[in-house]
Amino acid sequence: MIASRFLQNEGNSIMRIELRPVEENDQDFLFSIYASTRADEMNLVDWSAEQKNAFLHMQFDAQTKHYLLYYPNAEYSIIEGVDVPLGRLIVEDRGDHFLIMDIALLPEYRCLGIGTFLIQELKQEAVRLRLPLVLRVEFFNPAVRLYQRLGFVKTREVNTVYQEMVWTPGSNEA
Repeated sequence: MIASRFLQNEGNSIMRIELRPVEENDQDFLFSIYASTRADEMNLVDWSAEQKNAFLHMQFDAQTKHYLLYYPNAEYSIIEGVDVPLGRLIVEDRGDHFLIMDIALLPEYRCLGIGTFLIQELKQEAVRLRLPLVLRVEFFNPAVRLYQRLGFVKTREVNTVYQEMVWTPGSNEA
């Protein structure tokens, strides 16, 4: 979906961004991304490092199995810079919309414009295919502000933790 592209961020540094399919040997990296997205939450619990690690592995494995079962046609990609893995992107074409299942970057690559860049690329594909982009995000996730800035609109509360947000081609610029 997204070929190798160059991103020029606000500091005028240029970074090559590309997606490649997830491979079997990426599992440790994928776990590290997942764990990094739960770091703030893990700081709130009074558990040992071993307990936190066991919990995160259990949750990661459960999420992985859930995604494979309920989203069998999803594209699982590693977001890379110049031969450096930066994060992961999981997207599924649901026929009537694109579902952004997960977009996550390692902490050191957040707030550099990479997420915005990837979403803009997905928006261009959505325009081309005339399909909305749908995502689900936790209410307290700071990425909500990014999605709002990029034109996503809350459409419903999925449960007490997640909200669904949608961007529709023609609703604003791709």
